[in-house]
Amino acid sequence: MHPETGSTAGGERSRLFVYNGGFLTQRRVRRILSLAGYDIRLGLPQPDDLVGVWGNSPTAHRGLTIAQKRGAPVVRVEDAFLRSLHPGRSGEAPMGLLVDRSGLHFDPSVPSDLETLLASHPLDNTALLDRARGGMARMREMHLSKYSAFDVGLTPPEPGYVLVIDQTLGDAAVTASAGNRARFCEMLVMAQEENPGARVLIKTHPETATGHRGGHFTEEDVNDRVSFLNAPISPWVLLEGAVGVYTLSSQMGFEAILAGHKPRVFGQPFYAGWDLTQDEVPLARRQRNLTRAQLFAAAMILYPRWYDPFHDCLCELETVLDTLEANTRAWREDHKGWTASGMRVWKRRHLQRMFGRYEKVRFVSEPPKNKAKPHMVWASRSSDAQDLIRVEDGFLRSRGLGAELVPPLSLVTDDLGIYYDPTRPSRLEEWIAARETLRPDQQLRAERLVAHLMTDGLSKYNIGNPAPELPQGHRVLVPGQVEDDASIKLGTNTTRTNLEALRVAREANPNAVLIYKPHPDVEAGLRDGQIDASGLADVIAECTDPATLLSQVDELWTMTSLMGFEALLRGVQVTTLGAPFYAGWGLTTDLGAVPARRGAQPSLMGLVHATLIDYPRYFDPETGQPCSAEIAAERLAQSDPTPTGRLNRLLSKIQGALATRAHLWR
Repeated sequence: MHPETGSTAGGERSRLFVYNGGFLTQRRVRRILSLAGYDIRLGLPQPDDLVGVWGNSPTAHRGLTIAQKRGAPVVRVEDAFLRSLHPGRSGEAPMGLLVDRSGLHFDPSVPSDLETLLASHPLDNTALLDRARGGMARMREMHLSKYSAFDVGLTPPEPGYVLVIDQTLGDAAVTASAGNRARFCEMLVMAQEENPGARVLIKTHPETATGHRGGHFTEEDVNDRVSFLNAPISPWVLLEGAVGVYTLSSQMGFEAILAGHKPRVFGQPFYAGWDLTQDEVPLARRQRNLTRAQLFAAAMILYPRWYDPFHDCLCELETVLDTLEANTRAWREDHKGWTASGMRVWKRRHLQRMFGRYEKVRFVSEPPKNKAKPHMVWASRSSDAQDLIRVEDGFLRSRGLGAELVPPLSLVTDDLGIYYDPTRPSRLEEWIAARETLRPDQQLRAERLVAHLMTDGLSKYNIGNPAPELPQGHRVLVPGQVEDDASIKLGTNTTRTNLEALRVAREANPNAVLIYKPHPDVEAGLRDGQIDASGLADVIAECTDPATLLSQVDELWTMTSLMGFEALLRGVQVTTLGAPFYAGWGLTTDLGAVPARRGAQPSLMGLVHATLIDYPRYFDPETGQPCSAEIAAERLAQSDPTPTGRLNRLLSKIQGALATRAHLWR
C-alpha cells in the first residue's frame, strides 16, 4: 500500500469489518477509508478480511475480540494530526485519518506503522524534506494545529514562562503512556524545580476548556507561581514565549519540537526517542536520531490519509493546508459576527454567504457607535475611520461583470486602507513587503497558480471574445478604465482620462501598433469612460477577452488598471501613469507618483503570492465553503458565463447612474 495516498498497486479493495457505529454514521470517515481501499462491511470476517477499530475507544474491544476469534488482522483508525477547526465532539468532519495495520501511534507497547517509518524509512529525499520544511513553516505562519479555532488576536502571556501541558481524563494516549494524576503532578513539580523562579502555565486541553472532558490538574495545583491558561491562544504563540515545555504525550509536544523546543516528555508518544526530546522514560528500541524535518515528513506527509473535500479524493498535505488556511481565516474573521454598512442590496446575499457562516451579518445604515462586533464597509463608501474593515472585489472575481450584478468568488478585506488607494497604507502593501523573500514552497505554489491562470486564460471577469488578428509591429496595449473609478480618483495626479492615457502612450510610442481596449463596464453602457479612440489607436479591441489580448502584446500602458497586474503575469512590460498596487516594487516602469513607503523589492512570484493567495478570501459556490485561490481558479475555468437577463441589466444601469451621481456630489 502506498504510504501517502493509501492506494494499492493493483487497485484491489480490502473488506473491513467494523463494530463501531461511527464508521457507519460519519460520512467523511467512511469516505476516506473507501478512497484508501477499504470496503466497510458488517458481519463476521474471514481470515483474509480485516477488522477495523477506532483507536483505543470504549468500543474497540468488540472488534479486537472478534478479530482474535476469527484470526483476522486489525486495522486501527484515528484522526490525523491536523483534524479540523474544532474538536470532533463538535460534529466537524476530519481532514484526514491515520490508518495503521500494526498498532497505534500513541501506544508504545507495539511498534506502529508510524514508528516503523521513523525507524526504517530513509527520510533522506531532498524533495520530501523540502516539503516538510514548507509544511512546518505554513503551520506556524497560519497557526494550524490539530484543532485550529484559535483567536490570534488574543494577548499572550509575557514571555519567559514554563509550559506544562494538560491532557483529558480517560484519553487513550494518556493511558498508553501509563499516565494518571500522580504522573501529571510529578511533571508539574519537576517543571517548578528545574526552572526556579519561572512562572508555570498549565495549558488546558481544548476539550477541557469547552467543558467536554475534564483534565488532570485542578485548582489545588495553582499557587503563586502556577496558573491555568484556558484562553484559546495559538499553541505556536505560546511555544514562542516558553522557556521550557513539559508534556506526557500531548500532540502539543510534537508541535513544540517543530517550534524549536526539546520538550521534557514523561510518556512515550510517537515523537519521543529520536533525540528531539528529553525523555523521562526512554524506549530502548528507538535508537535513531532524526531531524525535525524528518519527523514531520513521516508523521505529516507519509503516514496520514489526507482528504480533499473539493474534489472528493485523497490528497497531499499541501492541499489540506490550503483548505485549512481558508477555513481558519474565515472562522477567525467571522466567528464574532459582523455589522455592515454601505452595501448595495443586491450584494447582501453574497456577503451573507461569505461572511455569515457562524453568525448572520447585520446590515445597518451607518457604523454602530458601540462596536461589539467588527464592522465592514464597502471600500468606496468608507470614511477615514480607523476601526472599519473595508471590503472590495478580489482579483479573480467571476465569469461576468459586477456591474451586471454577477456575484463574486473572491473579496478582499482590509483593516488599514484598500489596495487601490495609494494615499494610505493597505494590508496588501504589507503582504507584498512581507513576500519580498519567498520560501521554496511559497515560490512553487505561486508558480503553479500562475501556470493555472495562464493555461486556462483567467482574468478578473473572464468574459469577452478572442482577440482579433493584430497588425505586425511593436504592440502597445492601453486598457480603458471607468473614469469615475476610485482607483483613478485616488491613484493618479495628471493623467485621469482614457483619452489622456492614450495620448501619453502614443507620444511615447509614435511608431508602435497602439491597441485600445475599452473597459467592459463602459462597453455595456453601465459606467462612464466612453471615448473616440480612432484618432490615436490603430486597433480598438471591443468586447475582447483580456487574456487572449495580453498574449499578443509587447507592452501595456495604464493609469491604474488591474490589467497591468495581469500583464506582468504574462511577461508583458508594464508602464504605469498612476500608482496602482503593483507599481513601485521594481516590476514596472512608473511615470506616476508612487508612495515612497513601497521600498521592498519582491519578485513577481512574491507579488503574486501576496495579491492572489494572502490578501483575498475565496468562496466556492459549489460547496458553499471558504476555499483556496486554486479552487476558485478551477471553478472559474470550469464555469460558464453567469446569465444576467433584462432585469439585471436594468438594475445595473440604475446602479451605474446612482454611482455616477454620488461621485459628482462628493
